[in-house]
Amino acid sequence: MKKISLLLFLFVCGVYAQDVKFTAKIANRNSDKLTISGEKKFRKEITVDKDGVFSATFTAPAGLYEMTDGTEFTSLYLKPGYDLTLTMDAKQFDESIVYKGKGEMENNFLAKKTLMEEEMQNTMQSVKSQEEFNKLVAGHHAKVAENLKAKGLDPEFKAAMEKAMKEETDAIAAQAAEAAEQEKIKQKLTGNVSPSFDFENFKGGKTKLEDLRGKYVYIDVWATWCGPCRQEIPHLQKVEEKYHGKNIAFVSLSVDEKKDYEKWKKMITDKTLGGIQLIADNNWNSDFVRAYNINSIPRFILLDPQGKVIDADAARPSDPALQAQLDGLLK
Repeated sequence: MKKISLLLFLFVCGVYAQDVKFTAKIANRNSDKLTISGEKKFRKEITVDKDGVFSATFTAPAGLYEMTDGTEFTSLYLKPGYDLTLTMDAKQFDESIVYKGKGEMENNFLAKKTLMEEEMQNTMQSVKSQEEFNKLVAGHHAKVAENLKAKGLDPEFKAAMEKAMKEETDAIAAQAAEAAEQEKIKQKLTGNVSPSFDFENFKGGKTKLEDLRGKYVYIDVWATWCGPCRQEIPHLQKVEEKYHGKNIAFVSLSVDEKKDYEKWKKMITDKTLGGIQLIADNNWNSDFVRAYNINSIPRFILLDPQGKVIDADAARPSDPALQAQLDGLLK
């Protein structure tokens, strides 16, 4: 019996030792709850106790996580056996973060990295070319890599950070290539007659782009599931109202899939959407969408009365630049 009890004790202690213990003491906190989330739908909520301390012990595989108080976010690196205590002032969220305990080096590294990223983002405001942007990011990564040489950092953490930086570099390279392709297509289309379409109209029948000849045409490419698209709707409605009766047609072109056809119709009715409401015949693979190389939405296109492209990537309705442009065209 004693042997069984001893084995059970060792087993329980062994399992517990593999858990993560996390404590946070936050001055001027924004909420009474912290949420830690990670891959594979990991989610741990920690509520503040009567002493104003957040504390929990839980199982979490080694890896990068995100913690939020509902207002601000920060990165964490957790690993079985870590015993971390965070102190900070929520009024200076990123600047005041300090970790103590097992795992402090890795997480203080992440806190410093966040400040470095904020510095980089501030510098980005003055960047005027893709080349300058690439150089700025490369410089940032070089600083991070240099800090990763610090003795005592967990090898798994180093590997995770190196992987994250590589993914970020690859993503930036892909974005740069995409931006170059978009600019190439934009230059090719600008001043030329726009590719055409012949799509179903919400009010019945089909509408061709040629049906709108003689008017300026502002096209909003969107979808019912797209949050940023929906955010532009109130702004678009105001623009439509301002230029009502002017020589301009407002076309909303949905790239919703067939399964969301009824959802598209319902949203138009429920939101009292105006303008010319069309739905593409083959969502993203429609000829018109592919001709403009549209792979993210919302996307706006402005055509002249002859059907020629003024701007293949026009300003959004929420951007004052759009109304300034339209005022100049429709004066």
